[in-house]
Amino acid sequence: QVQLIESGGGLVQAGGSLRLACAASGRTFSNYAVAWFRQAPGKEREFVTAINFRSESSTYYSDSVKGRFTISRDNAKNSVILQMNSLKPEDTAVYYCASTASGRYNPSNIRSPGAYYYWGQGTQVTVSS
Repeated sequence: QVQLIESGGGLVQAGGSLRLACAASGRTFSNYAVAWFRQAPGKEREFVTAINFRSESSTYYSDSVKGRFTISRDNAKNSVILQMNSLKPEDTAVYYCASTASGRYNPSNIRSPGAYYYWGQGTQVTVSS
């Protein structure tokens, strides 16, 4: 059974930082492409960042978070980390991690929600002014 569990969300002031983690059970996470998406009230789910199964070679970021967020792997904990710096109120959303159904490949569009099969329950990030 595959489960993804997000943690690390919370309430921070603008300009602050949070560190989110997505821990996987039932699979060796390093073999799978992983992405973070977010959804704010009244808005559609949007891509945030992704890392392919070659974790040291390919990462992807939306324009809105580039230079502020960093995705990485903590393979010792079978986790993917999202370091979020210089947070803005518009970053407020529920953040979800997601992973592909199969390993050792990257989807044709790594930025698309349709590329992912397993999803976590989400963690709330709230940024106040």
